[in-house]
Amino acid sequence: MKTHVKALVVGGGAVGASIAYHLAKYGWSDVVLLERDELTSGSTWHAAGLLPYFNMSYATTWIHDYSIKFYKTLEEETGLNAGFYVVGNLRMAQSQARMDEYMLYASTAETVGVPFEWMTPGDIKDRFPLVHTDDLVGAIYHPTDGYINPADVTMAMAKGARQRGVTIERRWQADAYEWTGSEWRVTLTKMVEKGGNLIPSDEQQVITAEHVVTATGNHAQHTAKLLGIKTPAIPVEHQFIVTEPDPALVAWRKENGEHPVLRDADAKWYVREERGGWILGPYEHGAPARFKYGVPDSFRADLFPLDLERIEEEYMSFIHRIPSSEEVGLKDDFNGPICYTPDGNPLIGPAPGLRNMWLAEGFSFGITAAGGAGNYLAQMMVEGEAEIDMASLDPKRYGDWMTTEYAAAKNEEAYAHVYILHHPDEEREVARPLRTAPSYDRMAARGAQFGQVGGWERPNYFAIDPESGEVARDARSVVDFSDHDARSFRRGRWWDYARAEAQGLREAAGLIDASAFAKHVVHGPGAAAFLDWFTTNALPKVGRINLTYALTAHGTTRTEYTILREAPDRFTLISAGAWAAYDGDYLMKAVEDNEARFGRISVEDWTTRTGVFALAGPRSRDIMRALIADADPDTALSNKRFPWLSHRRIELGMVPLTAVRVAYTGELGWELHHPIEMQNHLFDRLMDAGADHGLKLVGARAQNWLRQEKSYRAFGNELGRDATPLEAGLDRFVDLSKEFHGKDAMVETGIRTKCVTLLIDGPGDADPWGREALLHDGTKVGRLTSGGYSVAFGKSIGMGYVPEALATPGTRLKVRMFRELWDAEVTEDSPYDPSNARIRQDG
Repeated sequence: MKTHVKALVVGGGAVGASIAYHLAKYGWSDVVLLERDELTSGSTWHAAGLLPYFNMSYATTWIHDYSIKFYKTLEEETGLNAGFYVVGNLRMAQSQARMDEYMLYASTAETVGVPFEWMTPGDIKDRFPLVHTDDLVGAIYHPTDGYINPADVTMAMAKGARQRGVTIERRWQADAYEWTGSEWRVTLTKMVEKGGNLIPSDEQQVITAEHVVTATGNHAQHTAKLLGIKTPAIPVEHQFIVTEPDPALVAWRKENGEHPVLRDADAKWYVREERGGWILGPYEHGAPARFKYGVPDSFRADLFPLDLERIEEEYMSFIHRIPSSEEVGLKDDFNGPICYTPDGNPLIGPAPGLRNMWLAEGFSFGITAAGGAGNYLAQMMVEGEAEIDMASLDPKRYGDWMTTEYAAAKNEEAYAHVYILHHPDEEREVARPLRTAPSYDRMAARGAQFGQVGGWERPNYFAIDPESGEVARDARSVVDFSDHDARSFRRGRWWDYARAEAQGLREAAGLIDASAFAKHVVHGPGAAAFLDWFTTNALPKVGRINLTYALTAHGTTRTEYTILREAPDRFTLISAGAWAAYDGDYLMKAVEDNEARFGRISVEDWTTRTGVFALAGPRSRDIMRALIADADPDTALSNKRFPWLSHRRIELGMVPLTAVRVAYTGELGWELHHPIEMQNHLFDRLMDAGADHGLKLVGARAQNWLRQEKSYRAFGNELGRDATPLEAGLDRFVDLSKEFHGKDAMVETGIRTKCVTLLIDGPGDADPWGREALLHDGTKVGRLTSGGYSVAFGKSIGMGYVPEALATPGTRLKVRMFRELWDAEVTEDSPYDPSNARIRQDG
């Protein structure tokens, strides 16, 4: 065995084989792939091998699309048949809501270029007569996917990796990882078989590697313990059954070829053909998490006992949908572990707090994702960034607050939700509430319907009757996941509440809980010089703020910061909610890398120490004036004493806080950063003072609409690692007269596409969600990244990216919603109050 390599990949399933292959493809031939047992002996061996395109995530759709195309090339390269059966995939709908879901998904698919067809029940019956269609509304059909043999495709990727110089070692287990400061020292133990079990021997080996990738599947919890990190990747039981041959299917195949994969999402199952019979795979409620603390040494390519009672409902619905299966016996059954994460998406990217340690864990659809995951992770490792924004899959989207119990419960929920309607405003109930600001109960009592970001409970909207001002009688819960009527792919019941909130803030004042903001304090002798290099904008003067960006090495947007300068060498950096671990890890590593250059720098995470209320609207100054402790309260908040884009220490009631003259809604306003333990006192005083000034509580959905009227870009939507700040139209926050990290790459990239705001004449019962395709003269030219409703213009609004030539105000485009094209017009940036007169108003 080699004793030193460029990269060590730990885990010999489909994901690990793909990573090794793609690392070699991108030029790292000095790679070792390590497997503790045999290749494919983990979840790969018992996977059903389906390749579903369907996914609401833009990044994951790209990953799946790459996999499906890549697998079709393997036989020509390696001589091994990957076992890919391109039979098509028919996803059926029993309700119009399900068809609405498919139409929203199709928007994402169209932006990526995934082919699909729409089918009516009559179309389905004509082409696939074995399917009972009387209770169907329609279907979406993917002609280019199907299923694959997991072992075959893994072996083909492994052979391709060997051909490119990768060494594959079996029966070696990684037992210890040590970072020496420049490379990883990994202690390996030889595994031997004894009595059918795989046990460690006395033989050990040490291998050093510049980079390590873990793709350990069901063993992710053990891997995390060895690395000293946390991960939510925990397996859940998945069972599927194989029937005896179905004579009707056998007869149909003789004339038509192999039957396509069928998915009845409303019945929670998939089926595909298997040697004249059917494989039925249900996603039922009640499937338990397994191996929460590690996989037993005795568990190899093993299975769990089948629990037929748990899937009885799904089995009966399968017979209903394919009546010919009723007389067919059961031939085989499988119940094995498949790793999940709380949101069902994998963990792909750098490990938190560690250098050159990369994670590829938590793949619930590992065969579908393996090819693309290997490709884009290899791009990140070799080239510094992937060509798509992978932030939504970053392992650091779950911080240290995440526990084993939380992960297990949420993973069980994610499994059961595979076929639940995926509303864009979906909220799931398990393990909630968990992280709550002190004012949670007060807001709940006032009708708050909460969403979750990074574990934090944050009001999405307030179910308050616009006429009476009282909590709506039908607000059945403080969390909208149980208020099912509020969910919709169109304008749900929440929409009227959000509109009233947006109008109330524009006309008078609104109070928003923004406590989930990530907050990092950077201080020390080297802080100013470091931040000047780390971010794109000029640093603010003491007492002032600015908006700025930290870039990747490729010049794209890594993080958006609002920087408050409190002293010459002390700064508070505020970034997007739910991204504290993601932003903090990048910041800390940059400080460590550059402290010798700039001097001593300290970084502290203040996210949970400080609460934030955003108070905004034309009456917001009046509300604060009633509370501020100042010798001259009438002038304390004037433009002269408290100008726009400045911050001050003030006292409101008995609360000492930092007030920041800025508002994400585009109105006169302040962010009030206060000690978290004093939040309830501050909340009560603000509500009392606001009673005479029309103060309304405002949730995240209305705020999202309002920020689009101002063309304020949002991280994770318009801002990400696939576009530069210049492409995002943020030139005024980029100081090209100074040197900063990523500057040369940003300039060299140029303008590939441009961010625009659009006003949309859409359907009367729906607004865009920010996933829709944009077309010009019948050709797809871009996509929306945000969407919603504008109370200022009385129509839908959205933001997105188009070629620079189409970014001129007045350009007419089309946006696809519910299979139809609707008029959209590019507007000037900040169509609402473009001169910022309302933000700057004096008083």
